[in-house]
This record gives sequence, C-alpha cells and structure tokens, in this order.
Amino acid sequence: MIEIYEKASQWTNENQGVVSVTIFLVTVAFGWASGIFSVLRRRPKFKLSLIDGPTFCCTYFIGKKHGHFDCHRTGIALYLSIANVGSAASSIENISVGYHWHLRPFSLQWIRNSIGWFWIKNQSTALADFQVSIGENIKVYPFLMQKTFLPATNSDTYLEAGRSTNGVIYFEQSDSWGGCFPTVHKGHVRIKIRVRDVFGKQHSARFSIRSVPFEEARKYNPSFGKTLAELYGEPLPFDKVSNHGIQSDAARPRR
Repeated sequence: MIEIYEKASQWTNENQGVVSVTIFLVTVAFGWASGIFSVLRRRPKFKLSLIDGPTFCCTYFIGKKHGHFDCHRTGIALYLSIANVGSAASSIENISVGYHWHLRPFSLQWIRNSIGWFWIKNQSTALADFQVSIGENIKVYPFLMQKTFLPATNSDTYLEAGRSTNGVIYFEQSDSWGGCFPTVHKGHVRIKIRVRDVFGKQHSARFSIRSVPFEEARKYNPSFGKTLAELYGEPLPFDKVSNHGIQSDAARPRR
C-alpha cells in the first residue's frame, strides 16, 4: 500500500501539468453540465383553476335546418385563473376547450368526439363585457385574452414565475346539429381546458361546469351567442322574437 502511494506521489510530481489540465477540464465540464441541468430545470408550469362567476355552458337553437335536424350552437364562458408555478417566465399563446359530444354509440365520430374530446381551438370575440348586477351596482368581469370595453383595462398574458392572471374567455362552436353538443349530466358538462405557452408547451386541466338556459347566459352578457350570428348576418331566434316582446319555444336553448 505504501509502495502504491509512493509511486502515485512520484507520478503526480512528475506530471503536475497534466494533473492541472485534467482538473481544469473536469471543473469546466462539471460547471457546463450543472448549467445545462439548471437551464433544463427552469421551465414554466401553468396551474389552471376556475373562479365563481361567468363560468358556464349553453347550447341554443339558431333557427336553421340541416336536413331534418335543427341547427344549434354551443357557447362557453370560463372565468379562468392561470398561475405560473414553474421556475421560468412565459406568455399565454392560445387557449382551447374540449368536451364530449352527445352522440349515440358506436361510430367513428362517437369514438373521436364522445369517448375522446371535441375541441374548440380558437376563442370567439365577445361583443360585450360579462357582468352581473349587485344591488344598484354592476360588476364587470375582466377578459383574459381580449380587451375589456371599459377604458384603462388591459389583459396580462405574460407571467413571471410566481405570478398569476385571470379573466373571462369565450367560445362559440360553429353550426352543428344532431348530438354534436356537450353531454350534460346532472346539469353539468365535463370540459378540458388546454393552454399553450409561447414555448409550445401545453398545460391542461379538467373541470365540471354548469349547463344553463339561454336566458341565464344573457344575464351575464347581453351579447352572448351573437358573435357568429353577427359575422353571418343571421340574427338568433331569441333576438328576433325579443324585438317583438314574445319568446317562442323554438327560440329556447337546447339543454
């Protein structure tokens, strides 16, 4: 043992330059690896939650036919909170929502959109603020991805680590018919929210939200359901009969 120690000491003394270079290279490699691992650990992580308020789903007739089926649309409002609980900053790039269609088994569409999720991948622009009356006052809810119609209000979609933001997001499914609407169970609809950040990472969560009649949806927003109607120049039956002060059953929403 002593002999091995003596030989090791002699070799070290004779090759001090090699030893110094080796130690230097090992130190550099270790520092580089530590930096890489530190960067890899620094990632944004969004935590999603829903807030009480304008969070609901509503399916309503639009006064058109597809063959012998009545056409309908589905509107979804979500008062969403997003918190960055990760270790790096990021921005919200896009938000989509998915739900299960109310189709009969057993077809390819049933497997894809009833067992799987049907996705509305792009939000719709709400034509008015979501609001609620509290006594003689009106509370206006902020939007998350679009500007509120009130002055001096801006949406905040850039999240530093440890920061959060919240606001209403709004979706309208395009013209549909038959069972192409959300499955309602005990007055609630199962949904999945998916948020994509600017790095392309997706953050998702599942929730159960209320399914409400069209009249209740309009209490939160007088322009609920009007975005696609205005784009197509086709007023909803509810708005047509409301202008005459009468509402028929044909204008009532689909539950």
